[in-house]
Amino acid sequence: MKLDGAVSLITGGSKGLGLAIAHRLRAEGARVIVADIDNVALEALPDVFDRRSLDVTQPDEAKSTVEAIAAMYGRIDVLVNNAGVIYSEPLVNLMNPDGMMHSYDRFRQCLRVNLDSVFIMTSAVVEQMVLRRTKGVVINISSISARGNEGQTAYSAAKAAVNAMTVTWSKELGRLGIRCNAVAPGFVDTPSTRAALNETIIKHIEGLTPLRRLGRAEEIAQAVVAAIANDFLNGTILDVNGGVTI
Repeated sequence: MKLDGAVSLITGGSKGLGLAIAHRLRAEGARVIVADIDNVALEALPDVFDRRSLDVTQPDEAKSTVEAIAAMYGRIDVLVNNAGVIYSEPLVNLMNPDGMMHSYDRFRQCLRVNLDSVFIMTSAVVEQMVLRRTKGVVINISSISARGNEGQTAYSAAKAAVNAMTVTWSKELGRLGIRCNAVAPGFVDTPSTRAALNETIIKHIEGLTPLRRLGRAEEIAQAVVAAIANDFLNGTILDVNGGVTI
C-alpha cells in the first residue's frame, strides 16, 4: 500500500511509541488521525494530526468514532492498534503474604486494555473497510512479552492473544483484500518502559541484547511502515527486538 494519502488511524498515538508511529506515517504522506484517552496529550499535538478523544475499551464509543472518521474521509485505509499499558505483577508475590496471589481484577483490567481494545477497534474499523470495499491494513502492536515474560502473566497473555488474533484475521480478511500483521517490539526506550522497569532490569536487558541497547521508538515506527507498505505481507508477527530472542 502506498502511504501517500492513506487515511490512517492510530490508537494511543498522543505520546511515546504511538506518537513516533504517527509522525512516521505523516512523513510518508499519510493523513493521520490520532485517537487517545489522554485529552491533555491530544491537545499538545500539532495541527497536522486529526485528534480524537476515545476510550478504546468502549465498543459503542469506538464504533461511533470510527463511523465519523470514515464519513469525513470517505474511508479508513490503515488501523494501527497501539493503545495499551505495560503491566507487571508476579503470579505469586512471596514478599506480600497478605496478598500473595495475582489479583484477578488487575488481570482482567490488563486484558481489557491490551486485548479487548484491539478486538473492539478492529471490529469497528474492518466493518467500515468491508462496507466501503477498502483494501486496508490492520497493524497490531504486540510485544516480546507475548513469548512469556517473567512477572507479566496478564500482559504476556494479552499480547500472545493479540498475536493469535492477528493470524486468525489475516486468514479471514485476506480474501476481502484486508491484510493484518503485528509488530512485536522488544524493549524500547520509552517513558512507559522506564516506568515499568527499574534501572537494574534495564541494564540486564541491555546486556542480553546483542546490540547492547534498548530499541528506539523510531525504529519500531519504521517496522510499522514496512508492514503496511508490503502488499504480500499478511499474518506476520514482525519481531523488532535487537536480537534478544536469538
